[in-house]
Amino acid sequence: MLREIVAHKRLQVASAKAKTPLLELEALVAQAEPPRNFFRAVTRHNGKSDSNVIAEIKRRSPSAGLIRPEYDGDAFRPEEFAKAYFRNGASAISCLTDEKFFGGDLAFLQRVKDAVPLPVLRKDFIVDTYQLWESRAHGADAVLLIAECLTESQILDMLILSQQLQLTVLLEVHSMENLLRVRPHIGFPHPAYCLLGINNRDLSTMKVDLSHTLRLVDLVDDRAILVSESGIKTPDDLYRLREENVRIVLVGEHLMRQPSPGRALAELLGRDPVEA
Repeated sequence: MLREIVAHKRLQVASAKAKTPLLELEALVAQAEPPRNFFRAVTRHNGKSDSNVIAEIKRRSPSAGLIRPEYDGDAFRPEEFAKAYFRNGASAISCLTDEKFFGGDLAFLQRVKDAVPLPVLRKDFIVDTYQLWESRAHGADAVLLIAECLTESQILDMLILSQQLQLTVLLEVHSMENLLRVRPHIGFPHPAYCLLGINNRDLSTMKVDLSHTLRLVDLVDDRAILVSESGIKTPDDLYRLREENVRIVLVGEHLMRQPSPGRALAELLGRDPVEA
């Protein structure tokens, strides 16, 4: 599935380049407001009992299909989910922009930015530096880079350009092999622009196991920048991670499956929910 997604993404990027040349994106970036500080938003903590949640806006996935029936069609409003997440304690927002496999849209980024003051991560399959310019031009404050999709030289090039564009990078790995491959480059070229993500989904089986982060955490030099992704559902999950000094999580499908994602976020954080 990952190979299929990446192959499609390369075709999509080629089409985007033909439609909007890089020079046009560079002009848009030159006029854009500075990004919000995603790195600071998710690494800042108020106490030992705190976890910072990057709350995700996601309406479908290749493994789950449409997450809820009401997310189909134009009625899906990412800005409303962002507002609910903001009211209920999110530290930042992750927004899916892949259209074919996840039902996202690049335009969702600015809609979310206009709705809340939180920094926003563009979650997509970045396979070309063009997409970093594209992300910045459309309002992203951070981007996801998936190690399994990129060579080491591509990762380095993208880390450098992201820092130049003032974009925080969430560099994600799924396996021990890829963690060891990227570990020397975490924090390059500037430590305040790079987070390390461990995704708890096994790409070979698509199964999710929170213990994956706990098994790999000893290989991480700086746990303050570590983000555990996928499989986080309960306050006890957050507690287990905090016991290993992992205080940042990315939660998407669990929240989006609930009738009220905002309320679900508050319950995860052990807070009283705040409704609209």
